[in-house]
Amino acid sequence: MVGRILLLALLLAGTLWPQQDQGKQPPKPKPPEQTKPQPTEQEPPEEDESLAPKVYPFNPLEAEHDLKVGNYYFKKGNFKAALSRFREATRFNPSFAEAYLRLGDSEEKLKDKAAADKAYTKFLELAPDAKEAEAVKKKLAGQR
Repeated sequence: MVGRILLLALLLAGTLWPQQDQGKQPPKPKPPEQTKPQPTEQEPPEEDESLAPKVYPFNPLEAEHDLKVGNYYFKKGNFKAALSRFREATRFNPSFAEAYLRLGDSEEKLKDKAAADKAYTKFLELAPDAKEAEAVKKKLAGQR
């Protein structure tokens, strides 16, 4: 019985102990003074990495994911979002014919005929025997 009471007291003390220090916060350490060294004539100035263009390594899984998300947006009528996802898909996999087809469809919905024609041309270059190829050829010929 005494052992149980002692164990219960220890558990209670353990749960209450951290609560006692909540009002007191340790002082924040002062950040070290940061002085940026001035570039000399011999050293080129540092470039901001956020300004560098995004690198798109070959990633067919990411391209497939972007295509699926783009199709979702396209069906919802959000053609700008769909366009962005289809464009990302073509960057992750430049030989992804279906992404170019869907990119062309999105550009067409957004009334950018030149961009749509460019995407459709790339689609036909990648998949000339696709089942959608005849319809795309008619679109390019102006029989929309």
